[in-house]
Parts: sequence; structure tokens; C-alpha cells
Amino acid sequence: MSDVSFVRTEMLPQQEPPGSSVGVVGWARANLFDGVTNSVLTIVSLILVYFVLEGLLTWTLQSVWNASSLTECREIMTATWGKTHGHACWAVINDRWLQLLYGFYPPYPAEAGVNFGENTGAWPAYFRPNLSFVLLLIAVAPVLFDKVPRKLLIVTAVYPFLMPWLMWGGSIWSPLMAAAGFGIGFLAYRLLTPVIGGLGGIIAAIALPVIWWLFLTGIVAAGLESVVSISIPEVESRKFGGFMLSILIGVVAIGCSLPIGIVLALGRQSDLMIVKTLCVGFIEFIRGVPLITLLFVASVLLNVFLPPGTQFDIILRVLIMVTLFASAYMAEVVRGGLAALPKGQYEGADSLGLNYWQAQRLIIMPQALKISIPGIVSTFIGVFKDTTLVSIIGLLDPLGLSNAIRADAAWNGIYWELFAFIAFLFFVFCFGMSRYSMYLERKLHKGH
Repeated sequence: MSDVSFVRTEMLPQQEPPGSSVGVVGWARANLFDGVTNSVLTIVSLILVYFVLEGLLTWTLQSVWNASSLTECREIMTATWGKTHGHACWAVINDRWLQLLYGFYPPYPAEAGVNFGENTGAWPAYFRPNLSFVLLLIAVAPVLFDKVPRKLLIVTAVYPFLMPWLMWGGSIWSPLMAAAGFGIGFLAYRLLTPVIGGLGGIIAAIALPVIWWLFLTGIVAAGLESVVSISIPEVESRKFGGFMLSILIGVVAIGCSLPIGIVLALGRQSDLMIVKTLCVGFIEFIRGVPLITLLFVASVLLNVFLPPGTQFDIILRVLIMVTLFASAYMAEVVRGGLAALPKGQYEGADSLGLNYWQAQRLIIMPQALKISIPGIVSTFIGVFKDTTLVSIIGLLDPLGLSNAIRADAAWNGIYWELFAFIAFLFFVFCFGMSRYSMYLERKLHKGH
């Protein structure tokens, strides 16, 4: 008996994969119904999700949006559904949403006149905080996205001085003189470094702007205002509130804490004993004290150490304390990124003949910050959520305003709707920061 070999002369046509292994069905079989245990857990979980969503959606959608009080809300619920339980009263948001967003900030500050020698008309409602928020988005766009025109970096540089003027009002010369302090520091460093050395130039670049801000800015700004008056109506800090206050504190703390944290992290790794001791002492002290304690210090105790009659704005005190608190945590996050770099990166920078600051700017710090992105964004999110603690020292953030709204006889007894709205606002911002963090990690990932 002889073997007869058979060799196929043509390939079989490609067949479609089984319908049960691809698409939604395939994903469900692989992830939800892979075995008896997974199938049982999936079914139980779906039942629980159904009951939760059924009650939540009913409470959210079968609700009252137009009412002037909680009592009227309940009357409408009883007339419509026969009961008040299981239905939301969103009328409180409809009635007080401007207050939750802006606090007691006046829609038209001081008749909204802008003073260029005389009043020239009224601003639209909440024009100044809204313009500040729009300019914030424009200012951060070129920092966050490389495809945005680089010319917008001008707005980024101007915004830290323009925003306080828009929010608090007053003379335009005050923020301009504050900006001039940075110019004085830059000129001092460039002109004095060749004469007194690098360390002397750095000291002069720090000392001269501080002297300018403490002793000369107010005098020069007042003199210029008396010659050319350019001002807008002032708004007291006590009128700031709502989500606007949370954004203000969060943006300033986030924007200032990262560069300060980088400097502290580098100082902690410095070979200079004094610099290292100061940075370590600051970081460990701030990280060992709760933020609420620092806020109480800013609100109550700080005035004890200031000269009598000194006016130190309460929001400015809070901004300083929250920024210092966030900086200490940011320093440790950045230090973790620096510690994760292999020693070869430092040696490579030395082999290229780079000095310390060139190595940090071009090689070390970009890699350390890339490694630290998750920790940095987590710190940012934590700082933004911690802005709600200012309600304990009397500032009317969204939570503080919710207590004020519930103290009103018309809305006394309402809870969940206010807290749900506030939680939603915070979720939008925190979720946005989290998504951007993931986007940045994917963008910087080079496959190694």
C-alpha cells in the first residue's frame, strides 16, 4: 500500500471570527461571564446597579424646578406625585445658583462705573469675574497644549497681574507696579551678577524686588494714580464667595505651588547645609500641620504678629497659607521624581559640560516632572478640594453658602440638592484635571 501525498494548491478564503468572540458579545464573555463565579457576580452587580440608578434617576428627573420655598416644593410634589419622598427640589438651585457661583460679589460693583476721569457706563452683570475666568482659560491654554499659538503666552504672563485688578478693582497702577518688581529683579540679576558674582546677583535679584514691593510700590502707584487716574470700583474681600472663591484659591495655589515646590525639592537635595536645613525644616513643618490649623493661623493669629493698624486682606492670607501648604507636598512629589532618575542622567549632563541650572532645565527636571505627573495632578486635585475648608474661618465658599441658604426660613431643611450641585461642580473640574493628566502621560510616553 503506497502513500498518496496531497499538497493544497490554493489558500482557503479568510473566514470571519465567530460572533461570540468579537464585539460587545465577545467582550462580555471575556470580562463579565468568564466562568460561573464571574457570571453570578455580574448578575448580582447589575441588579444592584439597576436599583440604585432607578431610585437616583427617579429622584433627579421627577423633580421640581420652580418654587420659592421648600414648602411650596413639597406642595407641588404632593399635587403631582402624591408624595414628597423620592423627588428632588431643584428649585433651590434655580433660586440661588448665582449666589452659589459668585457669593455676594455685586453684579454691578459701585454702579459699575469705570473711572477714566469719569464714569462711562455700566458693565454687564458679573462681567469682571466672568472675564477673569475666560482670561484664565486663555492663559493656561498655551501652557497645557503645545498646538495653541505661542503668542498667547503674553496673556499667560499678564494674567497674574490683571486678574487681581479685575476681581478686587482699584487703580490699575497697583498691579503694574507689582509687575515692575519682577522687572527690577531681572535687571538687578543681569547687571549686578558680573560685578558681585552669581550668588550676590541672586541675592540682589530677590532683595531689591522685596524692598520695592514693601516700601515703594504703594507710594509710586498713588503718585501715578493722582496724575493719570485709571481705576474700576473696588469690591471687598468679604463679598467674595461661592465657586468663584474656590476657583480663585485653587488657581493661585496650584499655579504658585509647583514652582515653589520645585525650588524646595532642589533645595532639599542641595549640598549647602543652610539651604538644605531651611528647606527640610519648612517641608516637614508644613506637612506635619493640618491645613485647617494653618487657616486658623491666617485668620486669627497672623494679625497678632503684625504692627497695629496693619490691614492684611483675609483672602490674601488664605492664599498664602494654602500655597505654602501645597508647596510642601509638591516638593515631596518632585523629590520622588528626582530620586527615580538613574545616576547616569546626572553623569550625562556633566559629560556635556552643562552647569547645574542648565542640567536641571534641559535634562533632569523635564524627566523628573514627567515621572511625577500622577502625583502632581493628585496634589492639585487635593488642593482644589481642600478649598472648602475656608468655610470654617468664615469665608463663604460653596459649602459655607449652603449653610447660609439652609439658614433661610424659605429653604430650611433642604440638604441633598445643594450638596449634589456642589459635588457636581467640583467633579467637573477634578475630572477634567484627571483626564488631562492621562492625556499628558500618553503624549509623553515614548515606549520605554
